[in-house]
Amino acid sequence: MKDVARHVGVSQATVSYVLNDTVDEHIPEDTRERVWSAIRELGYRPHVGARQMRTQRTNLIGFVTDQIATTPYAGAIIKGAQDAARQAGKMLLLVNTDGIADVERAAIETLLEHRALGIIFATMYHRPIVLPPALREVKTVLLDCYVEDRSVASVTPDEVQGGHDATEALIKKGHRRIAFINNADPIPATFGRLKGYQQALTEHGIPLDQSLIRTVAADSSVACYDSTLALMRPASRPTALFCFHDRMAMGAYDALRTLGLSIPGDVAVVGFDNMEVIASALHPGLSTMQLPHYEMGVWSVQFLLGATTDIQGGDGPIQKVIRCPYIERASV
Repeated sequence: MKDVARHVGVSQATVSYVLNDTVDEHIPEDTRERVWSAIRELGYRPHVGARQMRTQRTNLIGFVTDQIATTPYAGAIIKGAQDAARQAGKMLLLVNTDGIADVERAAIETLLEHRALGIIFATMYHRPIVLPPALREVKTVLLDCYVEDRSVASVTPDEVQGGHDATEALIKKGHRRIAFINNADPIPATFGRLKGYQQALTEHGIPLDQSLIRTVAADSSVACYDSTLALMRPASRPTALFCFHDRMAMGAYDALRTLGLSIPGDVAVVGFDNMEVIASALHPGLSTMQLPHYEMGVWSVQFLLGATTDIQGGDGPIQKVIRCPYIERASV
């Protein structure tokens, strides 16, 4: 700063005021421009370590995740967080741990050493976690996950609303025999989407038929193919299928074609997740529920910066739930 001040012919304090955008000092605009010109000409950069010692903070937000950064599936989470951080003049530092405990621990310790403003701890899919102890030392928000005692702020998708709206979209098109091919894993999405499916049927006076509900392994499109064939054998077959996610819907599409049934003429199909590489590529295009990945990323940064309108309730930290929008294509 002394070099910049000498180059411009002003005090070091003036340079400091310009760098920190101090408005109370009423620095003339032409002086500000000359200071910034000198900063660019001399290649000056603030000393981050010194700034941290003085302010006890940085412009850094940590983003620690298990595997989001290595898959296109949830990349919108990162983009949402980056966009919100950039808009606030902050920097997002991403660490993808691949679920390795030692990498996760080292990442969090490094962020704490650099006095990050806060840490976003994100998981690949909605689930409960055991909180790394070091995260208790810094403002933290859990993204697409939560701790069982709800002692840390979190943001997750509204699985119940998503299951409800997927089913209701089919009901509104006149379907009453709606099958649900669910995930077999005991995770929040499995229970939430089933609950939403049941709620929509009840609201519209449609009796729940357990024979129309099947569970398969989430990573098996073959199992979904077989379940769809089985559902279509009875004389009173369903006229619509709600699949736990878009990859299952791929198996359902193949099964329906094997049976010579058209989509949506004979059977309508709705998925979940809005995986563009699948939903847009299927023929006809798959109607599906979109996980609010981008919105969750934005909210997590805004929460850390105190920029949300959500108010903490009396029961503990905010547990934010974000709606899943319905994306209509040609399969219904």
